[in-house]
Amino acid sequence: MGRYTGPLCKLCRREGMRLFLKGDKCVSQACTLNKKSYPPGKVSKFAKKPTEYALQLREKQKVKRYYGVYERQFRKFFAMASKHKGVTGEMLLQYLERRLDNIVYRAGFVSSRRAARQLVSHGNVYVNGKRVTIPSFIVKAGDEIELAPKAKTFDFVVKSLEASVNRVIPGWLEVDSSNVKVKITSIPTRAEMNLDIEVNEQLIVELYSK
Repeated sequence: MGRYTGPLCKLCRREGMRLFLKGDKCVSQACTLNKKSYPPGKVSKFAKKPTEYALQLREKQKVKRYYGVYERQFRKFFAMASKHKGVTGEMLLQYLERRLDNIVYRAGFVSSRRAARQLVSHGNVYVNGKRVTIPSFIVKAGDEIELAPKAKTFDFVVKSLEASVNRVIPGWLEVDSSNVKVKITSIPTRAEMNLDIEVNEQLIVELYSK
């Protein structure tokens, strides 16, 4: 499947909730869901009760779109989580949370995960002093992430850092906003993830276990 290039707001409308794909717009009155809360496409007059499979599929799609991950990569993370000791659903979310692009976003350096992926892909992020250009890179406890000197002066980074004063930073991240650095103090538990959306990861596990 190719990269989605359509309107991001349609993805939020399809899932019926804000997925925070467009940064500040998602928390403003300009959010499309304030005007169009119904799914895109032709709206049926007859509401059907979703099947068990439909609920599982929507949950998977919601989480994929929230983190900006595509099917092949999502399946890879699920396979890794399945082999890991612990609850599979929690391990899956843990891997997604530990993606480098997600860390850059969670630390408040940018306003969206899409901007974080671009920042990483263009070589503007360092992990333990080494340049990393892979957004899906999995960080470990003790890792230190820092933006390149030039990236620290980007307008969208400066604005995001100013706005991050009101953002809730997960407890497993130690952020140094003045130096635009963040340290992974521990591997997050399910309760520490502070997701912006409600996720029932067990539905995803059931879907892939069929």
